[in-house]
Amino acid sequence: MKSAVDGERICADQVLALWRKYRASGDRKIRDRLVLTFAPMVKYIVYKKVREIPEHLEVDDFISCGLEALMRSIDRYDPDKGATLEQYAWTRIHGAVLDELRRHDWAPRSLRRSEREISRARNQFSAIYGRRPSTEELADAMAITPEQLRTTLDELATCDVGSLNAFVAGEEDATIERIDTIASRDLEADPEHATALAAGKDAFRAAFRELPPRERRVAILLYVHNLTLREVGEVLGVSESRVCQIHSQFRRDLRRELDAHASLFREVV
Repeated sequence: MKSAVDGERICADQVLALWRKYRASGDRKIRDRLVLTFAPMVKYIVYKKVREIPEHLEVDDFISCGLEALMRSIDRYDPDKGATLEQYAWTRIHGAVLDELRRHDWAPRSLRRSEREISRARNQFSAIYGRRPSTEELADAMAITPEQLRTTLDELATCDVGSLNAFVAGEEDATIERIDTIASRDLEADPEHATALAAGKDAFRAAFRELPPRERRVAILLYVHNLTLREVGEVLGVSESRVCQIHSQFRRDLRRELDAHASLFREVV
């Protein structure tokens, strides 16, 4: 093992002597030297797990987590337990990195265990037959039903979390984020929908202008001023039932005028 401070190889006995010196004095400089000595081990453990780190997380965060575990292991190390400081620190760092991975993982351990079993069965099938298995073949290899396999795969798919700000493959030197590749559901931002909506409004206005003045007035009182049928009757000096007849008539007239634009209104409604 090489020290990150002076480049000299430090054996287990030297590490133990250095640790005893730190334990006796509490000198932080000695502890820092021990940390720098084992810092490459932290990076090694983290980078062994790098494939399991979600895209939206930074590798440096896991290295920081590992360094914190290393410092705690130095403070809690007990040579009387039989393990060397390196062995003890390795166990503590590896466990801390795994805990951090699980903390950011939405899937329970049982589901991740199923994921490993699926991957193992798929790899074994491909090695034997030289192709990927079908759902039925993979389920048969795992001794489960295809429905159970599909359920597990669906659960795994919902647990994969990524960042919408992550860069995706594009042209050279392009900085395209994943969020920019998602189709917008904002209809107001859709030029085709905006054009259809404008055309629909124009068609409605033209049809409304063709109504008799009395029907237009009833429509305005009902749908613009939000009066009731009785209140409209009072304004016009007619009965409520007569207003209801006029209302039904202008609805029929509008529907007849707009029948030619039925496909257009289906696009915007």
